[in-house]
Amino acid sequence: MHLRLNLQSFLPRCIIVKAADTHDSTEAAELCAGIQPGEIVIFDKAYVDFQHLFALHCCGVFWVTRAKDNILYEFVGQQTVPHGNILKDERIRMLASKTAEAYPEELRRVEAIVQVDGKDKVMVFITNNFDWSPNSIAELYKARWSIEVFFKEIKQTLQIAYFLGYNENAVRWQIWTALLVYLLLRFIAQQSRWNHSFTRLFTMLRGVLWSALDMFSVLKCYGTARGTRMRASPEQSYLPGMAPT
Repeated sequence: MHLRLNLQSFLPRCIIVKAADTHDSTEAAELCAGIQPGEIVIFDKAYVDFQHLFALHCCGVFWVTRAKDNILYEFVGQQTVPHGNILKDERIRMLASKTAEAYPEELRRVEAIVQVDGKDKVMVFITNNFDWSPNSIAELYKARWSIEVFFKEIKQTLQIAYFLGYNENAVRWQIWTALLVYLLLRFIAQQSRWNHSFTRLFTMLRGVLWSALDMFSVLKCYGTARGTRMRASPEQSYLPGMAPT
């Protein structure tokens, strides 16, 4: 499943469910269809296609991704003086003939130390934006982790880790059904102003799914007690008919 996630609303904008018989980069153009000038696209290096990147650049779209380890480039100049967790911030140009033809303009390459699972790791990012600070570029890519949170909710909470059938049609039906359920739950959360986790919302509604109860009233009952609170008396700690001595 290839997904374009809106990080402001945390809602999917484009989803492609297909057989895994093509490289991820072949779906990049379709995933980014409709992106407006001035918007920012963040994606993993598996989706890097320099022809597509240059098309986004020509449309006024900013993008940030990780650089592949085997790209050939020449150093053009230093963008900013490295400091702190920023090891390099430089302007580069592609050297390989096909890549240089696909993206004939300069790129920005940022090498930074980032934390992954509590450990420092060196990552290299490329972007077409020369105005942002190098830390902003690293932080923008960090925001891409939200898509992993989305997939975790789909797989674990909505049980996509296990399939009811294993032919293509059965798998598609289960994936699309889970996505529709996700959208409905997000709509319910927005309408009820639910400020707890997605998992708790799913658990609450699953527990009363076949009951004749008002859904929004059930959600309002969740949380700590409000108003008058009852306090147990000492007598309630004993069996009926027996008094404390």
